[in-house]
Amino acid sequence: MIQQLTLLFLTTMIIIGVGQDAQDSQVAPLPVGPGFDPKAIVGASECTECHTHSAAIWEKSVHHGTITDMPRSEKGREIAKKMGIRRIKSESLCLDCHSTSHWEDEKLKPSSGVSCESCHGAGMGWVKLHGEFSGKEEGQETADEIARRWRASEAAGMLRPTMIADIARNCVSCHVVPHEELVNVGGHPAGSDFELVAWSQGNIRHNNFYTKGKENKVASIERQRLLFAVGMLAEMELLLKAVGTAEKMGDYAKANARRFAALRKKLAAAAKATSQPDLIKALEAVASLKLSLKNQEAILAASESITASLDGLAATSNGSDLKGIDSMLPEEADYK
Repeated sequence: MIQQLTLLFLTTMIIIGVGQDAQDSQVAPLPVGPGFDPKAIVGASECTECHTHSAAIWEKSVHHGTITDMPRSEKGREIAKKMGIRRIKSESLCLDCHSTSHWEDEKLKPSSGVSCESCHGAGMGWVKLHGEFSGKEEGQETADEIARRWRASEAAGMLRPTMIADIARNCVSCHVVPHEELVNVGGHPAGSDFELVAWSQGNIRHNNFYTKGKENKVASIERQRLLFAVGMLAEMELLLKAVGTAEKMGDYAKANARRFAALRKKLAAAAKATSQPDLIKALEAVASLKLSLKNQEAILAASESITASLDGLAATSNGSDLKGIDSMLPEEADYK
């Protein structure tokens, strides 16, 4: 549903409308949608064959219905008209974040709504590898074999829940709309009211594989803390890139600047409550930052500092050093 932008995802397509300052500094373009190679998409059925319990949850989720609900919505049709899009289901500008799409007959076509590979990476290189149990029966692998299998799967493009920084960036790459004209011209919302704990632990939560569907556990408090902090930094990282590469001070730049300002207050509170080194460094990088198109060089430099803090936090924290933010975490009743 286009107002909610309920999609999760990672990547690398080029944004239209990058400002001259950004071009001169050779800043990488903003990520768009899943951004995975559609020729490497194998389809949700390859996953649901084994992950039946997770599939049952997905089929009832908002993600599942995005590619059918959005094109039928009045808002979706209105945006498409303004952008000169005749067929929503044939346009990558829409499909990138509202579907999992594959390549067929030399065309991009939606395989489903937002599904397994949108969140976990195009599966051609890893879908068989990750489930082969090193050539043994399930439960017979050694710890070393399991570790090697996961490393190989990750190297082949799989995004696993342990890769928390990558997962967060993947989600944010659609929840912060990565296209200036889509907002300024099309009237698309600049983003959704996204927060990683609330959005990952609600409607789409599918933590039920190892219990064979008997339980769908909410993440531990330590995991929630880390999701909150990493998600906040991932969002700030991309918002700064959005403002830092914006061509005009239109709705796109203004909305992202406002969103960043609100997150900066949260970051200040989290850094004060935890004294966590990476959060403190992140705050120092943005505390006095002015969000103006005349200040894009400094904005993009600050984004790089946030990147370093995000990667550092994800690599070193297990959540135990973030106890001070417990009061900032969403209640279960607020999960999306």
